[in-house]
Amino acid sequence: MNLRVLGCSGSIAQDCRTTSFLLNDSVLVDAGTGVGDLTLDEMAAIDHILISHSHLDHVLGIALIADSVMHRRMSGDECRPIRVHALPETLEALRRHVFNNVIWPDFTRLPRPQQPILELHPIEIGQRLTLADLPIEVLPAAHTVPACGFGVATPSGWWIYTGDTGPNPALWRTLRGRRIAQLVIETAFSDDERALAEVSKHLSPSMLAAELEQLEEHTRVVITHVKPGEMAAVTGQLAAMGLGRTITPLARGETFRF
Repeated sequence: MNLRVLGCSGSIAQDCRTTSFLLNDSVLVDAGTGVGDLTLDEMAAIDHILISHSHLDHVLGIALIADSVMHRRMSGDECRPIRVHALPETLEALRRHVFNNVIWPDFTRLPRPQQPILELHPIEIGQRLTLADLPIEVLPAAHTVPACGFGVATPSGWWIYTGDTGPNPALWRTLRGRRIAQLVIETAFSDDERALAEVSKHLSPSMLAAELEQLEEHTRVVITHVKPGEMAAVTGQLAAMGLGRTITPLARGETFRF
């Protein structure tokens, strides 16, 4: 599996793009502002979008991708809708608050109600599905809205993306005994803002350290969703803890092969 990091920041600033990962060119995991760095041809090649939860920094790209590629994918004899996979509550939020003809046109009914550019497909925690030949599992997350993470089985082991989450015992129970090729786990705030992390159900370095006690020491861990301006504080606090494992921040534009 090829992975391209389009965005991995907790918000926007210069050179900061919000969460979006491209798998094998045709599967998008979350649709943050990072999708704006794709060419039109690259956008048009996306067949599936997996969404972890309904927050704006993870969903706003769906509406804009649909607008950009609708003519290419839906004209002529071959109509190719983009399939959006998310928890039922997330899909309902998209219907009510985004594709409502107020915030954005309803691309679940355009260009034609019987052949829309977007198809919404509900998923549930624990479900396993195959998209573009990738075996994918929907993983539990613990956030302020219904949320999930995703695991992809690769020849190198599981690629795990936690989504936005606070302390998440259910995830570690699910992953027990699995060979993990890479764990992508959020660390949105430094410990100076741990109280904010707790109330918003995100992680800070000390909270991350407690979570990682559930994993074998050799597990490859990368952090994502750090707020702009907080990277030095987050990485410095992690280094000062002497956790006995290498933890590196993701960077926009990075690519991995598993």
